[in-house]
Amino acid sequence: MEIPKPDGGVRRLGVPCVVDRLIQQAVLQVLQEQWDSTFSEHSYGFRPGRSAHQAVAQAQRYIAEGYNVVVDLDLERVFDRVNHDILMSRVAARVTDKRVLKLIRAFLNAGLLEDGLIRPVEEGTPQGGPLSPFLSNIVLDDLDKELARRGHRFCRYADDCNIYVRSHRAGERVMASITRFLTDKLRLKVNEAKSAVARPEGRKFLGFSIANDGSERRIAPKALAKFKDRVRDVTCRTRGINLERIIKDLSPYLIGWRGYFGFCQTPRVLTNLEAWIRRRLRMYLWRQWQNGHKRFTELRRLGIAKFAASVAAGSPTGLWRMSGHPAVQHALRNHFFDALGLPRILVPGPA
Repeated sequence: MEIPKPDGGVRRLGVPCVVDRLIQQAVLQVLQEQWDSTFSEHSYGFRPGRSAHQAVAQAQRYIAEGYNVVVDLDLERVFDRVNHDILMSRVAARVTDKRVLKLIRAFLNAGLLEDGLIRPVEEGTPQGGPLSPFLSNIVLDDLDKELARRGHRFCRYADDCNIYVRSHRAGERVMASITRFLTDKLRLKVNEAKSAVARPEGRKFLGFSIANDGSERRIAPKALAKFKDRVRDVTCRTRGINLERIIKDLSPYLIGWRGYFGFCQTPRVLTNLEAWIRRRLRMYLWRQWQNGHKRFTELRRLGIAKFAASVAAGSPTGLWRMSGHPAVQHALRNHFFDALGLPRILVPGPA
């Protein structure tokens, strides 16, 4: 099974059957309890009690301390390139039960179903199963230990790894030496096109960018663009369904997005996005009203004075511009959408 990746290309999934998922989950619970306490404190991905928000906050602290050059490592297809022999040697160092080792090896070698045929795999941890992220963490723990041994300040979330240094020259040295380590020791490849030594504002980490002085974490431009594309798809003016259904379709995405990106420190961006979403919905409704008579009737029903409603309803202006017309905005105020269940993106903090 293949799914598109946000930055292009595809991600191959090897989703196990129900029985295999159950067995993998059982193995994961036992091994994770044994391993997790020995993993690096700088590793945040797929670990109990740890999150992407913690990784971003720690990165922000490093930058605020003056480590304001980031070595942004993009590891190319880590889940697809993990060397089975290297991985199994790490597992065998702590697991003595040969039945468990044989079971893990069987999961790794299970292959992928493509076009009705099983394609064998000789490397990688099949994505889609509960055990795969944990096994990748075992391999990448070698990277964490090496970075810690060298005294670097870094944050890693799965295959996203950022190292923070004080100068561009130091960053170039670190990039070169760590690339050699990954290639020679772990047989992993750094994607040179997507990796860089740069100032934090110019890079994204887990969907966020951080000010060069560490004062503020922001939503990365690509994440904002992806959000707007998704909202445009849901509020496409030709869908032909009522506004209540549009909001019902949109709400789960907004709530999930808010739960993650609400961690930013730029409330103005969130309020601007809220206003933009409401304007998209006004444009959708204005098109549904179709003609001047219907628009005049609806504006009057929503409390707009006769003259103002007549001027707005008879305007030849395009849909997007009309969604910002004073009469339309006054008729479809914020509380109108609140009453329909449209979630807010900016949640006020405690008083």
